[in-house]
Amino acid sequence: MPTQDISMINKVYTNLANRIAAARSVLQRPLTLAEKVLYSHMTEMPATAHERGKAYVDFNPDRVAMQDATAQMALLQFMSAGIPQVAVPSTVHCDHLIRAEHGASQDLSTSLTENKEVFDFLASVSKKYGIGFWKPGAGIIHQVVLENYAFPGGMMIGTDSHTPNAGGLGMVAIGVGGADAVDVMAGMPWELQMPKLIGVKLTGTMNGWTSPKDVILKLAGILTVKGGTGAIVEYFGEGTASFSATGKGTICNMGAEIGATTSIFPYDASMERYLRSTDRNDVADLANGVAEHLRADAEVETNPEAYYDQVIHIDLNALEPHINGPFTPDRAMELGEFVQAVKDNNWPEELRVGLIGSCTNSSYEDMSRVAAIAEQAAARGLKAKSEFTITPGSEQVRATIERDGILAKLEAIGGQVLANACGPCIGQWKRHDVQAGDKNSIITSFNRNFTGRNDGIKETHAFVASPETVAGFVLAGKLTHNFVKEPIDGVLLQPPVGSELPDGGFVPDADGFIAPAEDGSAVAVAIDPSSNRLQALEPFAAPKADEYIKMPLLLKVKGKCTTDHISMAGPWLRFRGHLDNISNNMFIGAINYVNDMANTIKNTFTGDYAEVPATARDYKARGISWVVVGDENYGEGSSREHAAMEPRFLGGKAIIVKSFARIHETNLKKQGMLPLTFANPADYDKIREDDRISIDIEQLTPGQTIDVTVDHADGTQDVITLKHSFNAQQLGWFRAGSALNLIAGR
Repeated sequence: MPTQDISMINKVYTNLANRIAAARSVLQRPLTLAEKVLYSHMTEMPATAHERGKAYVDFNPDRVAMQDATAQMALLQFMSAGIPQVAVPSTVHCDHLIRAEHGASQDLSTSLTENKEVFDFLASVSKKYGIGFWKPGAGIIHQVVLENYAFPGGMMIGTDSHTPNAGGLGMVAIGVGGADAVDVMAGMPWELQMPKLIGVKLTGTMNGWTSPKDVILKLAGILTVKGGTGAIVEYFGEGTASFSATGKGTICNMGAEIGATTSIFPYDASMERYLRSTDRNDVADLANGVAEHLRADAEVETNPEAYYDQVIHIDLNALEPHINGPFTPDRAMELGEFVQAVKDNNWPEELRVGLIGSCTNSSYEDMSRVAAIAEQAAARGLKAKSEFTITPGSEQVRATIERDGILAKLEAIGGQVLANACGPCIGQWKRHDVQAGDKNSIITSFNRNFTGRNDGIKETHAFVASPETVAGFVLAGKLTHNFVKEPIDGVLLQPPVGSELPDGGFVPDADGFIAPAEDGSAVAVAIDPSSNRLQALEPFAAPKADEYIKMPLLLKVKGKCTTDHISMAGPWLRFRGHLDNISNNMFIGAINYVNDMANTIKNTFTGDYAEVPATARDYKARGISWVVVGDENYGEGSSREHAAMEPRFLGGKAIIVKSFARIHETNLKKQGMLPLTFANPADYDKIREDDRISIDIEQLTPGQTIDVTVDHADGTQDVITLKHSFNAQQLGWFRAGSALNLIAGR
């Protein structure tokens, strides 16, 4: 079983009062909860307040978590830095590489065979460098972290965009790229732009069919996929104490879908109950001793507009079940509105599959509430009319709901249990009921529903809802049936009542965790040079000024360009440890502005249209650097740094867009790329297919714009002003070729 690092937590709490007092002295005012955690984890207490949204600040996070798809590249980078052991508690979780197809047992067995090389690599690296290792089948990273490691008032980073799930236990938990994880594991400060603060006041109590998932679905509709960018969402008000810690985790988890840096709830009795239920009485006792520091100051709640950059009020009494989608997680509709929208928009009415669970909604409470629906349905002769899958978040949850008869109730109406892994949530789903071109609908309790996200089929209309809402639609079999008001085959379902926590406690996972070696110096980590799954990294070269002159435009991206568009998941996950091989998926999902097609661009040297990776490789072989131009919120979605490393590896030098998502912009900087934004977004329209773009990199100065020259094929020229967010330290990364080059040099 894993240990809780109680000495580290005790150290955080011992210093908390003094650090917060110092921060209050600096700011000369009461503090929000987020500010208390941030200032107490700063490397140095500043003389004056850090300006939100502008100042770059060094932090010392308490721990690091990595999932298997991102851990490969993160640990390959860590190995190349030449550091003998991680400086902070760190863990690896094998959850992304298990494909959902036939069911839990068979799918796990298949994955252990198919991914043996990668799992063995991760296990040996973890053993050598002092990292805790969670085996395949143990559970999804965010659920396992919540069950074992998250603690109120702590700070952690994780190489997955849904790391903020730990905010359900009052932690500042932030998704990052692997290079950021290397910084922290190497014992170096971690840099973050001081976040803005969005306060969400919750009043009242949820009732009926409404659940915590509906809070974040509604908020996503208010803020959109980029409304939280650069901000921490802090929940406050009496409504926060009216529901469970795992419900809070659900809300924080999906804060990634509004671009938030992270989300956080104040410490309360629900968190204490969860800590004690997961065998962490010592942590609960310590948290109780500093409880006054684990919530915003009273003056903040009384006058929130004076302390937050934006305040939103959600009345839980009036909150209705929501469904968001299709194709984006921020199109939010109440149940009745959604049913009508399906008809009005001619979305596929038949529900092919309903999927519950994942890192977002796989708690004991979630499963017990769905089981309550299943139980009343079975008693009246109802069964699922759609395919119905259940993804437990961890072996601890799975074993507990099996013991308590919850799984049996779900299976009794037709539910199929999948492995304790991400599976369909991240594209690791091999569907047999549809083919490409088949317009169909699914509904999930997951977090993301971008085009093709779950099954790789662009015609799949994916909607996001609570597990309870998914279950209702599964029993109805179609999305035009308002199951709250309309009987299903004569049966009107009643609102579910579940259990927040198991009366008999959780069944611990005694076999899922492997502790590292006390002395890993003798542990060998072998990478087969002929492997197509793993590849040792070669350092990126430092920049040369002439490489940035008259660079061809590789691709002008039209519309939404997530990290899935830049570096797809699904079958490509198997190459996450092999930079050369995975680069063959670079930009294959992005839409070319010129022809409205994906993965078809003009090679400006041959005049032929070809696939994006092949064209980039041709330019690289010619010794020619290239540029990509993009639209708004470029790089939203997953934290995967492959979306930054692949362009760098294949010869890209700059990404010029209207605006960036936070994690991706940082990932580009870390890998030595230039992330630049149009000072005038309308200049996006000036870029043409055959352009040559020149950037004088000697002009790059913190806080200053840069003028670039765009030579058009007809002999005309434009000079366009671009902005950047580099500070002096980040320009050091660029000048060295990458942030890792600086670490290795030290």
